[in-house]
Amino acid sequence: MPKYRRKDAFYTRAKEAGLRSRAAYKLEQLQKHYKLLRPGDKVVDLGAWPGGWLQVAARIVGQRGKVVGVDREPIPPLVDAPQVVVLQADVFEPGLVERVRAELGGAADVVLSDLAPKLSGVKDRDQAAARALVERAAELALQWLRPGGVLVMKVFMGAELPSLLERLRGAFARVVTTRPEATRKGSSELYVVASSPFASSLPQQGKPET
Repeated sequence: MPKYRRKDAFYTRAKEAGLRSRAAYKLEQLQKHYKLLRPGDKVVDLGAWPGGWLQVAARIVGQRGKVVGVDREPIPPLVDAPQVVVLQADVFEPGLVERVRAELGGAADVVLSDLAPKLSGVKDRDQAAARALVERAAELALQWLRPGGVLVMKVFMGAELPSLLERLRGAFARVVTTRPEATRKGSSELYVVASSPFASSLPQQGKPET
């Protein structure tokens, strides 16, 4: 098996640009194509460590905006971005919905999720953990987003993806999948862009209500 190489072209570009992760370019590419973020927006970033998406979001929303990052790992402050607040918390933590709402000071315009499990090497366990994170991100987004808001969420290709997308279509008016150029070759990652929520919770497994 080829040795994993972290220092690819996007890693080098990110380091030279002062970005905290190469993943920042994924969000930049999504922003360029979908115009997700606007000046003054209120944004939640789930799985925010080490802060690359926080940097991109803060730059776009500007001083009038607000960005709340959530991660179990500590994230060093972005000293040049006072509009960014970081909560060190698990996404399954009780009370997280209220904590984030209080920091935002209102409903979110955009919820970003780059959540991924720490891999154990046990396929079934890792797949279940990834699924739980995706479902939790969607559940939280539906509680935070304003009408017309947008969820951008990392998912993974696999047998369960079609049923997940079907359920999302029962909760959002528009759901598309995309793969940013900055995604590593060979990765099973995709990103879902879901907009205009019209339900407060995800439909259960099966066909969404019409």
